[in-house]
Amino acid sequence: MRILVVEDEENLAESLRQGLSAEGHRVEVAHDGHRGLELALTGGPYDAVLLDLMLPGPGGAEICARMRAHGDPTPVLMLTARDGEHDEAEGLDAGADDYLTKPFSFLVLAARLRALARRAAAPEPTELRAGDLFLDPLDRRCRRGSHDIELTAREAGVLACLMRRTGRAVAKQDVLDEVWDAPHGIDPNIVEVYVSSLRRKIDAPFGRRSILTVHGTGYRMAPDGG
Repeated sequence: MRILVVEDEENLAESLRQGLSAEGHRVEVAHDGHRGLELALTGGPYDAVLLDLMLPGPGGAEICARMRAHGDPTPVLMLTARDGEHDEAEGLDAGADDYLTKPFSFLVLAARLRALARRAAAPEPTELRAGDLFLDPLDRRCRRGSHDIELTAREAGVLACLMRRTGRAVAKQDVLDEVWDAPHGIDPNIVEVYVSSLRRKIDAPFGRRSILTVHGTGYRMAPDGG
C-alpha cells in the first residue's frame, strides 16, 4: 500500500515509516498540518492516511474534513495522544474511518490499516485478465491462451491477489491477509512456495515471466501477462 503519515512527533513518525516500509508499504511522511494537507490533497492517490489529531497548523480533523470535501474516499486512521469520547467524535465526525489512541501497538496499527484497506476495496471483477492469462477466482478456472491450467484453491487465491493489483507491487503480508483465513503467526515466506508453484504452472511451460519479484517487498503481476 501507499501510505501517508502526518505526525509531528518525529521519532514516532520515523518509527512508523520504518515499520510500515519493512512490511512492504511505500510511506510518505509530513511533520505538520500544512505539508500534510498539501500531500493529502495533491500527493495521492494513497491507499491509507494516518493523521495525528493535534498538529502544528491544520489539525488532523481539518485535514480529514478537507479530504472528504474534495470527494477523497481514502481510508483515514486518526491518531491522538488524548483519550476521550469528545476527541474520538471529533475525528469520526470529520470523516475518519477509525481511531487509535497513543500509545499503541504497531501490530494493532498495521492490522487496523489492513482492515481499512480491505473494507475500502472496490468490488472485484469475477474474471481477471493479464495479457492472455485468464482467471475466474470463484470457479477456480485458469487459462493461458487456449490451454487450461489446473490450480489448487490456495494457488488460485494467490494468483487472484496479484492479478487484482496488476502492475503494482504486492507485499507478502498483504497476500497472506487476503488469502489465508488466519494469517497471524504464519511466516510470510510461505507465499514464496505458492508463487514458485504458480510460476511452474502458468509461466514455465509457456516461456513467460508474469509474476515478477520485487526485492524487499513481494511480487508484481506483469500487466501484459509476461
